[in-house]
Amino acid sequence: MASRDRTLIIIGGGEDRSDDKVILGEVARRVGAGKLVVTTVAMPNPAGLFEKYDQAFRALGVKHLFKLEVKERREATEAGKLRILDDAVGVFFTGGDQMKITSQIGDTPVFSRVHEIYRDGGVIAGTSAGASVMSETMLVSGDDQESFTVGGSTRMAPGLGLISGVIIDQHFTERGRIGRLIGAVAQNPKNIGIGIDEQTSIVVEGGRSFYVLGSGAVYVIDGTCLCYSNIAEEAANKTLSVHDLHMHVLSQGDNFDLDSRRPGRLPEREAKKLPEKQPE
Repeated sequence: MASRDRTLIIIGGGEDRSDDKVILGEVARRVGAGKLVVTTVAMPNPAGLFEKYDQAFRALGVKHLFKLEVKERREATEAGKLRILDDAVGVFFTGGDQMKITSQIGDTPVFSRVHEIYRDGGVIAGTSAGASVMSETMLVSGDDQESFTVGGSTRMAPGLGLISGVIIDQHFTERGRIGRLIGAVAQNPKNIGIGIDEQTSIVVEGGRSFYVLGSGAVYVIDGTCLCYSNIAEEAANKTLSVHDLHMHVLSQGDNFDLDSRRPGRLPEREAKKLPEKQPE
C-alpha cells in the first residue's frame, strides 16, 4: 500500500460486533487479505475480549488475525511481542483505559512499529479508549453530564500522536460529555474537539480529512473564532463561559476537512458506497 492510503478508523465505542458490523466491516475491508493485530493493552483484565473480536473479524473474512497483549511496559520492548506486528497492515486498539495504552507502549518498540505501519499505508483503528488515544493530546477524564467548571476535574495527557490538532472524546451523547470537550477546546483553542457517539466512527484518510460512518453523530467543536473565555481569569469552580465557539453536527455521509475546518458532504458516488446504517 502507498502512504496516501493510510487510514485511521476512530470509533466512539459500542460498535456492533454481532449483526451488521458496519464499522468493523470497514476495518476488515481496508485490511483485506492482510494481517490484522488486535491489542487489548487498554484493558486491565482482557479475558475473553480478544475472542469476541476474533469471532467478529473472522466472520467478516479476515483470515490473518493475531492478538497483542501487553500487561507490563517491559513486554512492549520484547522481540516476541514486536514479531506479532511483523507484516501487519492493520492494528486495532480495544476499549479500556487510554492511560494504560500510553503508559504501557508509549515510546517503546511497539509504539514505533505502530507508527511505521501507519506511515507505510496501514490502517490503525481504535474504539472508546482506543479512540481517544489516537491524538497528540488526549482527553483522559472529566465530569460527565455537567457543564465545565474552571479548575475542574478534566485531565489531558499526551496520546499516541497519530493525528494532530484534535482532541477526541467518545461515548459522546450517551454519557453527556459535551461540557468536558468544550472545556478541553477552551484550554487550547488551536485543537478541534471531536465527540463521537457510540456505533459511530470517523474514517480519517491521509491524516487531514475524515468522513462519518455509523448510526450516530459526530460533534466537531471549533474554537478558531473564540473571542472570549473566562478559563484563565475566574476562580476555581466557576462555570466556564466562552463566546463565538462553533459546533458542527455530522452524520453518515458528511465529511470534514481539518485544515480548512469546514464540513461538507461526500460526493454522491462515494456516499452510495457507504453501507446502510446500523439499526438503532
